[in-house]
Amino acid sequence: MTRDTQKTIRLLLLVTPNFNMAATVGFLDPFRAANYLNGCAHFQWEIVSQSGGQCMASNGLSLETVALADVADRATDIVVLSASWTPEAHNTTPLHAALWKWARQGSTIGALDTGAFILAKAGMLNGRRATVHYEHIDAMQELYPEVETTEDLFVFDGNRMTCCGGAAVADFALHVIRGTHGDGLANAAARYILHDHVRPVGARQSPQLVEPVGQRAPDVVKQAIALMEAHLEVPLAIPAICDAIGLSQRQLNRQFTRYVNKTPVLYYRDIRLDRARGLVTQTELPLAEVALASGFSSHVHFSRAYRDRFGLSPRSDRTEGRVPFEFRAWPMHRKAE
Repeated sequence: MTRDTQKTIRLLLLVTPNFNMAATVGFLDPFRAANYLNGCAHFQWEIVSQSGGQCMASNGLSLETVALADVADRATDIVVLSASWTPEAHNTTPLHAALWKWARQGSTIGALDTGAFILAKAGMLNGRRATVHYEHIDAMQELYPEVETTEDLFVFDGNRMTCCGGAAVADFALHVIRGTHGDGLANAAARYILHDHVRPVGARQSPQLVEPVGQRAPDVVKQAIALMEAHLEVPLAIPAICDAIGLSQRQLNRQFTRYVNKTPVLYYRDIRLDRARGLVTQTELPLAEVALASGFSSHVHFSRAYRDRFGLSPRSDRTEGRVPFEFRAWPMHRKAE
């Protein structure tokens, strides 16, 4: 956006049912801090949903919202769509029309979490770079090959911007503040919300194998995992991975057990199943194709491994995995009785 430190930026935050509350409120808070610190309305916002009224988030809490029809003709500077579970259920002609109208008027259009799926469905990300939460990246790439989906925390591509959600929304908002009102206000807002390090544009969602409250894995483990992640559809044999990184299989087992708490074989299987789960719950790909795309040549083996990891069959998860968390059996990774 063009910088104008004297201008009040008008922001519409569009939420869909079962949106992520923490990401949505976390995105707004730096703007609140910026207004508070300078004692003026640098930013004004409204929270909007398609029908208006109470809109419930995925954690069961609700926000009061304005109806889309009441603001669709109102000029605004930034429109950010915040979605979470089943974004495909919220693709409507009025929503797409409103988004395109704002875009033609010069508004910057953005998305948090799976809001990017709705922008992509509307054709607003064609030929653009965008990001979603890592859980949904494979589905985004499968459904919208015309979008260059990245694993960045957030992406600014002209008058389109997307963020993967989670704690990255604070960094995302602070970069918006920096772009509209400069480094001084962005730094002050970051300090006020106790955000001591603003991650740069281009920062990755998983920059290295390190547990947030644990140990940093050695390079050989990271190299092995990088090879596994690059070969999900046609898995490499563990001895081949060992040869590539110059480590014996016994040593690799020891390193994985210490730093990952799983053997290399189990870790490799699980990341392939995690990929499969995204395709099962977020696309309509035939399950046989999902199995092959995840490195399982046998559908029977795939179904058995899937049930062992997630506690239900791929066919059942295709239905249940699209149900918001508060209505699901808990925990998600339950084991079969």
